[in-house]
Amino acid sequence: MFSRPLPFPQVLPIYPMREHVVFPHMVFPLFVNPAQMTIIDHAMRGDQMLGLVSCFVPGEESRFEDMAQIGTLCRINQIFRFPEGGAKVVVEGIRRVRLVAPTQRIPYLLATVETVETPENNGLVTEALVQSVNALLKIALAYGRPLPGDVLKMIDQIEDAGQLADLVAVYLNLELRDQQGLLEITDPLDRLKEVYLQLTNEVQRLQVRGEVQSEVAKRLGKTQKEYLLREQMREIQEELGDEDPRQSEINDFRRRIARAGMPEDVLKVAEKELSRLERINPSSPEYTVSRTFLEYLCNMPWRRGTEDRHDINQAQRILDEDHYNLKEVKERILEYLAVRSLKATTKGPILCFVGPPGVGKTSLGRSISRAMGRKFIRISLGGMKDEAEIRGHRRTYIGALPGRIIQEICRAESNNPVFMLDEVDKIGQDFRGDPASALLELLDPEQNDTFTDHYLDVPFDLSRVMFITTANIMDPVPHALKDRMEVIRLTGYSDEEKSQIAFKYLIPKQIVENGLESNSMVFEEDAILKIAKDYTREAGVRSLERKIASICRKVAKEITQGQPPHLTVSPAAVEDMLGPRTFFTDVAGESDRVGVVTGLAWTESGGYIIFVEASRMAGRKDLILTGSLGDVMQESAKTALSFVRARTAHFGIDARFFENSDIHIHVPSGAIPKDGPSAGITMATALISMLTGRPARREVAMTGELTLSGRVLPIGGVKEKVLAASRAGATTVLLPECNRENLLDLEEYVRKEISVFFVGDMDEVLEKTLLPPEGKGAPSFTDSSATSFPARP
Repeated sequence: MFSRPLPFPQVLPIYPMREHVVFPHMVFPLFVNPAQMTIIDHAMRGDQMLGLVSCFVPGEESRFEDMAQIGTLCRINQIFRFPEGGAKVVVEGIRRVRLVAPTQRIPYLLATVETVETPENNGLVTEALVQSVNALLKIALAYGRPLPGDVLKMIDQIEDAGQLADLVAVYLNLELRDQQGLLEITDPLDRLKEVYLQLTNEVQRLQVRGEVQSEVAKRLGKTQKEYLLREQMREIQEELGDEDPRQSEINDFRRRIARAGMPEDVLKVAEKELSRLERINPSSPEYTVSRTFLEYLCNMPWRRGTEDRHDINQAQRILDEDHYNLKEVKERILEYLAVRSLKATTKGPILCFVGPPGVGKTSLGRSISRAMGRKFIRISLGGMKDEAEIRGHRRTYIGALPGRIIQEICRAESNNPVFMLDEVDKIGQDFRGDPASALLELLDPEQNDTFTDHYLDVPFDLSRVMFITTANIMDPVPHALKDRMEVIRLTGYSDEEKSQIAFKYLIPKQIVENGLESNSMVFEEDAILKIAKDYTREAGVRSLERKIASICRKVAKEITQGQPPHLTVSPAAVEDMLGPRTFFTDVAGESDRVGVVTGLAWTESGGYIIFVEASRMAGRKDLILTGSLGDVMQESAKTALSFVRARTAHFGIDARFFENSDIHIHVPSGAIPKDGPSAGITMATALISMLTGRPARREVAMTGELTLSGRVLPIGGVKEKVLAASRAGATTVLLPECNRENLLDLEEYVRKEISVFFVGDMDEVLEKTLLPPEGKGAPSFTDSSATSFPARP
């Protein structure tokens, strides 16, 4: 049975609604802008009927295809026009209509519509739903959801399910699309059921909100109640003579101060601060500051420390287990332990391990602490710019804390740990202070027995701490700080040493970390040497360990995929798993050339070879230097050119070679900055080779500073440079005569692989480097002056 619809126009002007959904029986104020007044004027010229239809597509223009299928037929009751254009139109919803087809699109939309037939639903279910909705509305009102008074009267009088559903839907907090969904439900009973569900959710949200507000109010009341009870309890305790919590804390501090073993001057400061704490109100911020200060004073290990292990043989076994070679470092540690076993009050040394990355500087500190039986502390100084990181902040600052030194000592609960300060050469400096200057007192054995942190403001004895610093190079370290440390240099490893380290430490470690303990995985010695020579080019062993780890991961993948695994890693298997070789032997793969000489350089990453190239062209007596050369290296090039020009007759060079020519000296790898005086003889040899046409022996690598008189001066980084020459495939190395003593520590097998000649002037360099001009024959390079290495005393 359907209700009979009232007559209405078949063609209506359609007004798009973007922010509201209008339901039947609803009176709605519509604000129309001047551009849309033509729709209203069209409706007013007719029977004042208008179709309000939702449009969810953004934009000024509204197409028929963008409109919702069902809208509301409305009657215009009132219109108030604005002087600036537009109007406020009061419309009343009459019934639902369905859009059929457009009859006009421009300048506004007209469309044919048809009525939406509404079935009549009168029964017990409908009556029960109406009563339930009314009851829920009253509950919502009880939780503070207000409704207009006339709406409440209407709801009490409405018995029609569809009309009640439309009226309630207006006052629900629904999204626009959800409201449009309610408008499109034609069955009144179904629409009222949906409204009932939405209203139920709304009431539940109101109930939860009310419970939360009640709980908050209850807790506030509980806090006030607890405050009153505490005040009463405090008064009762005072009457009974019992101790309150604050007094208990004061007494606890008093007992801890007595047990801490503080020096006499520190004990006076602690007792004075404790008496001050007693007078401070606990709610004051000063109370927390004073309490934290006393906590640090009581927790500092004034007299607590670990017992040193004086068994020298056991300490040596531990050092040998953890690190291969490094004889000088191990010898120094054993000397310190031997002295401590004879005299317990010896001050801790300040050692500085200097060497390229990956040679074991940081891990060596852990081995030292294990060998001595001490606790180990490590902090990194790299990038540290604030002096307060070392010495702490004064307590007058908000959030003040002790420096990292005191914090770590307090955390270790020992006054004699092994304390490693990593990357001391990478300390920064800015307006907040210079951390390197703050280290002067810390790393001075004559001063650090009274080290004063700004936060504690009392001296603490650090003389029993064994400080170890690490650095890649010592140049950035201030001289005053460098003077306080005992520098121990760790040079790079040769291929033989890398092989030993790999078999003793790296391979077992990576087999365990990659879950291959149960598999009989074996590396051949030639495979490790191939990785070290063809896939890494470093002084340390970090890249070597990464390549070994990569092979272990690939073997693990083969095992899990059911493929035949490479359990025996041969040189062929290395190339198969790691791909083509990354590095090539620079020297062995090249031929002798005119104007190209092999040199040696040294950086914080270890030694490496460089090739100095010299060329001549027509020009105006210019010296062109390229390759990112620093000031010192540019001066070395100018010195080499002046030396050659001064001795043109001696070398058989035309004295006018520079009159109408430019000389260009280039050092490849131009993106890498280079500096230092040790390339002087290399540049001079390249110039003489270029001007005389005599090829330079590619397998001869050299280093040394050149003077204008032709003397060869000593240089640094000798061992690193010799190892770099060996890695690059050079067979001969030329070093300054004054550096003869620097090779006493070179391993025997390295001495057998490479010949070292010591030169005192430039003539000796040219004699051992330059070949005769092409076509004149090349004599044998066998020289009876090849250096023999004396045994180390």
